[in-house]
Amino acid sequence: MRDRLRAYVEASVPQIDEELFSYLPQNEPLRFLYEPMRDYPLRGGKRFRSVLVLLGCEAVGGDPNDALKTAAAFEMFQSFALVHDDIEDGSEMRRGKPCLHHLHGVPLAINVGDALYSKMFEILVDNRARLGDARTLDLLDMIIAGARCTFEGQAYDIGWIEASEIPTVEAFLEMLRLKTGWYSGRGPCEAGIIIGNGSSNDREALGEFGERMAVAFQIRDDLLNLTVDADDASTAPTGTAGGYGKERGGDIAEGKRTLMVIDSLNSVSKKDAARLRAVLDEERDKTAQADIEWAIDLMSATGAIDRAQDECRERAEAAEGHLDRLPQSESRETLREMCSFLVERVF
Repeated sequence: MRDRLRAYVEASVPQIDEELFSYLPQNEPLRFLYEPMRDYPLRGGKRFRSVLVLLGCEAVGGDPNDALKTAAAFEMFQSFALVHDDIEDGSEMRRGKPCLHHLHGVPLAINVGDALYSKMFEILVDNRARLGDARTLDLLDMIIAGARCTFEGQAYDIGWIEASEIPTVEAFLEMLRLKTGWYSGRGPCEAGIIIGNGSSNDREALGEFGERMAVAFQIRDDLLNLTVDADDASTAPTGTAGGYGKERGGDIAEGKRTLMVIDSLNSVSKKDAARLRAVLDEERDKTAQADIEWAIDLMSATGAIDRAQDECRERAEAAEGHLDRLPQSESRETLREMCSFLVERVF
């Protein structure tokens, strides 16, 4: 990680976590609700969404302390989304440990996810004392609209699997824009601008940066699922270090329609395409590791992995171009380093 970004993350994440965990009390029912709610945040994670809120605020001359509650709210949304996403995908590992629904069962995990989602709004409403009614309502309006985008994107992501459909590249990228582009990029960036009283031009510029960076990040994350080694697959990521924290090839076992899958299906023989479709459509617990490795080798041989890497770089460059619309500042350059780190990171 770049030195400027590392220093910023190491200084800000403890403050964000202090705010976050203040809303996750060790109250009753502890075993069945509050302890599981604390589980994913305690496992680590990069915290880059919450850091984006602070950097966005600073980039327009705002006080990052004004942004701490909203930064914690985005971490709450992230934990909620991961809990439900893991259930919907039938995932096995999250941040190097078994997923919450494997530890506590699906019904309890769903309830935990619901509680995390409600906590996000509790935090956001508590902004009123520091930000006033107008900015608090602006944040709520933006986050409600953004959450809708996330759910629409998730509907496509899991719907294509249920319907055994393969989307076009264009449809897939639109799904990423909806599902990941807002809550991993545009949303935190625009929230920071709102808190820092930035202009509409600032909000547009940083929102475009965040959305493009988030889509590139998700493509990179999909690539890592195919290329990560066993040690990093079992190591939880943190803000400044750590591995991948999910099982290698899990996206294939889940039947995920990724850019590499779509690319490969458009370029291989009918025989290989039929086999790849069969591997993707097989029930997760019946998918053989040998078939997963075959699919990864196929995507490598077709050049789909290399082309996806090129797509990441191009989107990262386009994202960074929007930063030049903001005034020169230390925060702006830290955002540039974050984009480079998230999209180019290798383990």
